[in-house]
Amino acid sequence: MNRRKAIGALAVAGIFGGGWMLTQSGARNGLGSTPLPGAAFAQDAASDVELVDIPDMVLGAADAPVEIIEYASYTCPHCAAFHSDQFQQIKENYIDTGKVRFIFREVYFDRFGLWASMIARCGGEERFYGINDLLFESQRDWIAGGQDPSAIADNLRRIGITAGMEPATVEACLSDGAQAQSLVAWFQENADRDEINSTPTFMVDGTKYANMSYADFSALIEERLAAQ
Repeated sequence: MNRRKAIGALAVAGIFGGGWMLTQSGARNGLGSTPLPGAAFAQDAASDVELVDIPDMVLGAADAPVEIIEYASYTCPHCAAFHSDQFQQIKENYIDTGKVRFIFREVYFDRFGLWASMIARCGGEERFYGINDLLFESQRDWIAGGQDPSAIADNLRRIGITAGMEPATVEACLSDGAQAQSLVAWFQENADRDEINSTPTFMVDGTKYANMSYADFSALIEERLAAQ
């Protein structure tokens, strides 16, 4: 097994826990009854699964002079706060004006964050940032205290359907075990390389920064623009 496959197997085992399996409540709500991705990998985390490539989700001009990479978890309240505040201003003033190329990379502290990521990526690049906004805006609602995995899975399905995806498409995405393992391997490689241990964390032109106010972000971006 190559390094990336090994990382994926071990990390998925850690997120899902040995033998954990979700019995969905979605069937009684008309949302489907396909097993979620953790089941197979939790039982056989060492399986030689062929991982798929995970693309970066990008906003902004390809030739923007400043690049910002955000590492965030969908279950992180500070990340939700950033997206309702600083991010909106950064987007209006720097991303939409061609000055910043913005990349969002997911961090998985728990299975729920991974499931949310699978929903966000289910619609492809075109829908990703719209679903991203929905997940952060309704974070408290879909997490619902974090006590009932079946309820959380159903809530995430509803977000996918609200975003315009067919129920069958949502189920297929949530059931894609190869995608789940690939996402975790991709996250682990990113986290190891960039030394990510908290969220949100930002890489601005390759330098790591903690969360900060919009005023501080703006000053940092302007400094980088002036240095071009």
